[in-house]
Formats: sequence, C-alpha cells, structure tokens
Amino acid sequence: MPELPDVELYREALTARIAGATLQRVVLKNPFVLRTAVPPLPALDGRTVRNVSRLGKRIVLELDGDYFLVVHLMIAGRLQWMPEGGKAPARITLALLEFSSGTLALTEAGTKRRASLHVVHGRGALLALDAGGVDVFALDRDAFAARLTNENHTVKRALTDPHLFSGIGNAYSDEILHRAKLSPLTLTQKLTAEQATRLFAATREVLTEWTARLRDQAAGAFPSKVTAFRPEMAVHGRFGQPCPVCGAPVQRIVYAENEANYCARCQTNGVVLADRALSRLLHKSFPRKLQDDG
Repeated sequence: MPELPDVELYREALTARIAGATLQRVVLKNPFVLRTAVPPLPALDGRTVRNVSRLGKRIVLELDGDYFLVVHLMIAGRLQWMPEGGKAPARITLALLEFSSGTLALTEAGTKRRASLHVVHGRGALLALDAGGVDVFALDRDAFAARLTNENHTVKRALTDPHLFSGIGNAYSDEILHRAKLSPLTLTQKLTAEQATRLFAATREVLTEWTARLRDQAAGAFPSKVTAFRPEMAVHGRFGQPCPVCGAPVQRIVYAENEANYCARCQTNGVVLADRALSRLLHKSFPRKLQDDG
C-alpha cells in the first residue's frame, strides 16, 4: 500500500500538473471503484482543481464549489499520468480522470479491486472519511507518546493504526522500528520514556528521508515505480538478507496478509520472534536465538 512518502510524492506531482486545470470528466472503466452515489459523478464535470491534498493515505482533489474527489489506492492501486494522446493500460485501469492538462489513470493490479473513489460535497463530508490519525509532523514528542500509549498494543500495530497516526503502513513501520532499535512486538505501555523518544525521532526521520529520496529519484517526473519493496530499505521485504547495520540475517513474522521484518540482533537482543506458521511446522526445532538459526 502506498504510504506517506509515496502519497506525498503523488500529491506534489499532481499539484504541478492539475492545480488550476479543469476536470473535464471522469470515465469509469470499472463501476465498482466509485463508492458514493451522491453527489453524482457528473457534478464534477467542468470544475477547476483548486488544490491537491493528502488525507492519511488518501489523495484529495479539491474542486471549486466545495466538491472533493477522494482517491484511496489501498494495496495495489496506482496512478499513471498521461499527457494528451497517451493511452492507459486497458486491463488494469479502473477510472480515467480527464483534465484540460492531461489524463490521470487510476489502475489496480490483481483482482480484489480495493482501490476506490469517493465524491463528496462540503468539508464536513470530507472529514467524515478521515480515520482520525494524526500526522506525526503535527505532534511534539509528548503528544506522540500520549497517543501511542493511550491503549496497550504492539508498537507495530500502533504505528500502522490509521486511527492513531496518519500515513504509516507495513513497510515504513518496519523501517521506523529498525531505526528505533525496537521489537515490533514491544507493547506500547511498556515503552520507557527513552524508547518513546527514540521512536518519535525515528518516525520523523524515516518518513522525511524517504520522502526526500523518492523526490530525488523522480526528478520531476510523475512517480512510476511506487512500491513497498525497495532495495535501499533496511529490513522491509529483505527476509534472509543481511541487516545493513550489523550484518545479521533479517527475520520476519508472517500474519494475515502482512509480515513484520526486523533484525534480531539490532531490535530483539538476538531473540528470534515466533512466527505462527513456522512455529506450527517446526515445533521444538524452531530457533529461539539468532545464533541457533542456521
């Protein structure tokens, strides 16, 4: 799922291309991508784009007349910009947003069709789509810690909870926790003041650094390689590869459709966290210490 750095890059790229342009029409290639019926989609035709903003992991096109078109990419949704005459990939395109300056294609790989469009009128209706998570850059250390420890969850779950924090998902939470040298299973109410401070700093640092890195890589072009798996990452998606800090093999915990990646030496004092699937398979043979693994 595109997270804050990728969504922010999309926002910047769209601002440069459609701010002040006219949305001529929206063409649905898959009717299920539109999740609202009122206001009707044609109500947006001919309206000027006043601003492009971010609402958590959603991208918001603000149109005159207090109308908003909200794009949620979910896991496999992506955006593709096509200047006049460009052609969108037919099989995976869900919608085409035709502007006076070019066409934006909303695409989605796979068959689950989770990406969505919402059309709302009025800022109150827009805010109703907000899960309530706060941008970490709008918080100081104490407010971050208070929000983090209000309930007792693992730090991995807390960081990725859209009701607590805005724009952080599976990938960057792994990178943040590695930078903070914290186990993904550490309970938030067990965090020391020093650990909470470390986590706050790591969260801001990782998101800032990756936003700048992706911006430099794009070099003004529209983002075309939006992925949760990047070779420069420290641990996310790097199971079995060496940790860039200590060289120990990156470990993982698989759960549902996600996984947590971590370095046992840097984050868990050498303890290999129990993976539910592997634990059932290996029973007593499951390695509990890094030095026992392999």
